[in-house]
Amino acid sequence: MDIDYARRMSSVRPSAIRDLLKHGDDSELISFGGGYPDQALFPFDELRAVYSELLCREHGSVLQYTASDGLVRLREQVADRMSADGTPADADEILILNGGQQGIELVAKLLIDPGDTIIVEDPTFVGALIAFAPFEPSYATVRLDDHGMDTDHLAAVLKAGPGAKLLYTVPDFHNPTGVSMSLERRRRLIELANEHNLIILEDTPYRELRYEGPRLPTLRSLDTQGRVIHLNSFSKILAPGLRLGWLTASGELREKLALLKLAADTQSGTLSMAAVASYLTRFDIGAHVAGLRLAYRQKRDVMLEAIGREFPADIQFTRPEGGLFTWLTFPEGFDSARFAADTALPKAKVAYVPGATFFADEQHHNHARINFTGVTDEQINDGIGRLGAELRAVLAQRPIGVRGTGLR
Repeated sequence: MDIDYARRMSSVRPSAIRDLLKHGDDSELISFGGGYPDQALFPFDELRAVYSELLCREHGSVLQYTASDGLVRLREQVADRMSADGTPADADEILILNGGQQGIELVAKLLIDPGDTIIVEDPTFVGALIAFAPFEPSYATVRLDDHGMDTDHLAAVLKAGPGAKLLYTVPDFHNPTGVSMSLERRRRLIELANEHNLIILEDTPYRELRYEGPRLPTLRSLDTQGRVIHLNSFSKILAPGLRLGWLTASGELREKLALLKLAADTQSGTLSMAAVASYLTRFDIGAHVAGLRLAYRQKRDVMLEAIGREFPADIQFTRPEGGLFTWLTFPEGFDSARFAADTALPKAKVAYVPGATFFADEQHHNHARINFTGVTDEQINDGIGRLGAELRAVLAQRPIGVRGTGLR
């Protein structure tokens, strides 16, 4: 059968993360690949109590259609939590989503015509690139360092190529690198967006998972013109299987995004929304998140100590203050995808995400993303030990350099 696919499908390609799932049945495999929270820390008892209460005829409306914007009660709770975090919000500015990923796709659908420019960090979240691809954008990339997006470089990029419509950023515990944007750069980013009429898509699914350092304001809280669309999610603080996130936007932006949400899926699942709303009413999510921070900080420390102990000294890595990931930089000429296919997966039985897939423009093959939250301490030590042994064998003949931060 000869199918005449839409032109946009030429830009839709498999992701390296999806490809990792092919190895999911290997019981010996230790995976540092996905952005998984620790499922042992899901609030099973509390969610069981919530669903048991809701699933009765008295609460039959939880199995019925509801408003496409999301349950009012949940939107009010989200707005209250955002306000408590220093980002004033109103329930009417909130749109409940099927995970934060839906928000990325909706914003691209709202703003991007073929050939329009999206500004992204270099590297950036591969899920955003997947969501943007069907809309056939062009990309302008801005380098990262230990303080997040380099706004001096952004200013130069905007001057050299005016007309970009959208800037996408993960300012808190960046995916994939783990770094965070400094306060000075957050303020400068808002100034540049105002000057160049940019819409900013601020993606913050890891924001509450800070393990050290001062809490920084959201870009949304610094916004003076209503041009920041803020994304967040319950996936990393409750459970990703709930598939609930939200966006916050002002005025016309929010209303048009709500129309696109209605066209896409009518609404998010009523039962999931009601369950999360009930959870937020009956239980202390702050205490739950505090427990996650303690557990994940321990995992991060175990991971960084293991990398420092087991890896060759010329492999650099970032030291995130929060979030789920560290970012590896191998010596120039090293191909992390080839090493994964030839050695890490078949010999060490260890999975990670090769770094090239995170670059929107020129791909760099000597990087990898490592997740530390979805594995046990024992798996971290075992997996990093296995990986380190294979890396030492491969890199033994290379000159030893000085260990750095893991960013180019």
